Order: sequence, then C-alpha cells, then structure tokens
Amino acid sequence: MLSASEESQCPAREILRFTQDDREVKDDTRKGEVNMSGESPQLNWHEWMHRWEKQQSGYLPDREQRFTTMLDVLEALLPERFVALDLACGPGSLSQRLLNRFPQARSIALDFDPVLLLLGQKELGDLQGRLRWVEADLREPEWYIGLGVEQVDAVLSTTALHWLTPSTLVQVYHRLGRLVRPGGVFLNGDEFQFGLHMPTFRKVDEYVPERVTRDMAMHSDAEGWSEWWENLKRQPGMDDLFAERQRRVIDSAHHGSHPIVELHEAALRDAGFREVGVIWQHMGNRVVMAVR
Repeated sequence: MLSASEESQCPAREILRFTQDDREVKDDTRKGEVNMSGESPQLNWHEWMHRWEKQQSGYLPDREQRFTTMLDVLEALLPERFVALDLACGPGSLSQRLLNRFPQARSIALDFDPVLLLLGQKELGDLQGRLRWVEADLREPEWYIGLGVEQVDAVLSTTALHWLTPSTLVQVYHRLGRLVRPGGVFLNGDEFQFGLHMPTFRKVDEYVPERVTRDMAMHSDAEGWSEWWENLKRQPGMDDLFAERQRRVIDSAHHGSHPIVELHEAALRDAGFREVGVIWQHMGNRVVMAVR
C-alpha cells in the first residue's frame, strides 16, 4: 500500500488499457473509442494536416510558444512515464507534440468533431500504441465513460474549451477534479478575455492580436479558418462527414462563450484543485494551470 505522498508521485495506474501485457477491457469502457475500420474518403491527409497547422498558426501567432509552455510544465512536474488526456483534441496537434517530446508518455485524445477526429487518426494513427482516440461530447454529463481509465496524470486543452457554456464548463471541471490524480495537473491554453471592469485592457487585447494576425496574413499563403473548412468540405467523399458534423451541432456551439479567466480559476478551485493560476500569458492569450 502506498502512502498518500508516495501515491501522488506515481503515474496514474495504466490499469486500464495502456499496459502492454493487459489488453483485456470491459465492453462498456470501449463505448467511446473511435473505430477506424470503416471506409473513409481517400484524401491526402498529410497535406490537410499541414494546411490545418498553417491556418492555426496564422491566427494564433503564439501557438507554438503556448504548446511549449504546457509541455515544460509536464516536464517539471511529472515522471518520465505518464498518461495525459488531450481534451477537445481536434486532430491531435497537442498530443503529437507531447508524445514526440516524452517518449515514455501516453495520450488519450478526446473530441466530438468527426472531421477532425478522422484527420488526426489518418495522419497520426496510434503512434505505436501510445495514442488512443476517443469520441465523446463534453456537453454530455457522462463524456468521460469511454476513457477506459480511472485517473490520469495530466489533462491538457488548447483553444477549445471557450465553446462550452459556463454551466457546462463548471461541470467538466468538476469531473476533472476527480479524473486528475492527486499531484497531477490541468492546463488550459486559450484566449481569455479581460473583465468588463478593465475596458482599457480589453481594448489593447483586441487591437494587438488582430494587428499581428492581419500582418501575418499579408505575408502568408495560409488559409483562414472558414476557408480551410470550406475547402475540405468540397473534397470528394466528405459530404457524409460534414452532414454528421452539422447533426452534432459542432459549428453553432463554437465561439458561443468566452468566460473571463477568473471564472475558470474559481471553478477549478471549487472542483478540488489546490493551486490555480496563470502560468504563462501574452495579452489575453494565457495558460491556466491547476494542480490537484
């Protein structure tokens, strides 16, 4: 039996489907796991992933610095062998960087967008068994059921949770308070607005990033967000996937809520995280860190 202090230093038990010698899994824990056995459109997925990365960097100039900061935190706090949850992962950009940097780590990539999940699976696969894809809707109370693990060492999310309503965000954070092991960490990188009581800060935060993005667009051939989606939608065989994306109300949910950073911090403390604060920031672009 481990003491509480010893247990907090141990990576989350990989009881559960990430060990090489224990592949037995209960049927109900497979509920959300993505099945790649069906037919899918025959596209150059590597090219589309490259185009995704370019358009993301076009409107998020500090994207790589944010990624690096988040991974620096993991290096400082976790052992070499750990399990991370990439929450609202998109095509797995963060998981890819995490697994490249930490060769003994494993990642669970969770999202509900069928297009981005397929893109990530086609480009990254399972990275020699270290990456597992899970399809789940964070708007549903039992989104975590298909993870197949009781706890993880870290949860990371970037440019994603802003589309959750405040009430749903609070529910997700409360679940993370149970999912992240004691001593583990949650990191959320996103654009966090300044409060209404700081109008001058809000003005600067709106002006500078827009100017930087505009300058980058003038010197880059990268597609914009909407352009990338429209171009992919026109590719042969993508009709059914985009119809399913529409059925899941993915687009209309996006950008509907931008809670101020204080709401995130308060919700995380209420969920049981003992240390909460901003670990990195450039204007409103911040990484919120919470230690369990």
